[in-house]
Amino acid sequence: MPSSARPTRFHGRVPREERCAAPGCREAGEFRAPVSSHRSPDGPPPYRWLCLDHVREFNAGYNFFEGMSADQIMAAQSPTAGWETESRAFRPAGSADLPPRWADFRDPMDALGARFRQRMDAARREAANPGMSREEHDAMQLLGLSADADRAALRRRYSELVRRYHPDRNGGDRSFETRLGAVVEAYQLLRKSKAFA
Repeated sequence: MPSSARPTRFHGRVPREERCAAPGCREAGEFRAPVSSHRSPDGPPPYRWLCLDHVREFNAGYNFFEGMSADQIMAAQSPTAGWETESRAFRPAGSADLPPRWADFRDPMDALGARFRQRMDAARREAANPGMSREEHDAMQLLGLSADADRAALRRRYSELVRRYHPDRNGGDRSFETRLGAVVEAYQLLRKSKAFA
C-alpha cells in the first residue's frame, strides 16, 4: 500500500518515501527514533527513520537511562530537572555570570520599570534613614515626607492631610475615609518612631 493511502492514526507518523533505516527493510521510514549509541551533551541526539514494526521494536528495548550512574538517574528523575540552568534567551552573550541588561527587555506598559523604580526609591529611603523599619519608610512615603523631615514637619503634614481627607471638610463626602484612616495609622506609627523622638 502506498504511504499516501496508509492510515495516519499513529502519533508521530510522518509520511515519507524514504526507506526504513533498519538493515534489509523495504518499508517506508515514517517514524523518527534517536540513534541509541549516541548521546549529545547539547541539544537533541541525531535521529533515524524507521517503519512502524521497527520503531515498535526500538521502543520496546529503549532505555533512556542506559549508561547513566545512579546519581545521574536520580537527577534526571527530579521534578525540577532541566530548570537548573539559565535559558539562552536570558543569558547575555559572552558571560553566564552577568544578569540580563535592561536594554534587552521591551516593557511597553512600564510594568518592570515601575516596579524597579519603586524598589530603588525604597532602597534610597532606607539608606537615608537606616534606623527606620520598612513600615516606617512606607509611612513616610504615604505622608509624602522627605528623608530629612523632623517632628514639626511630620505634624504639619499630618494636619494638612487630615484637613484634606476629613468628611467635615469635604461636605460630608465619605469617599476619602480609607485614605484618611491610612494617614492616621501612618502618623501614629511615625510619632512613636525613634527617628522623630
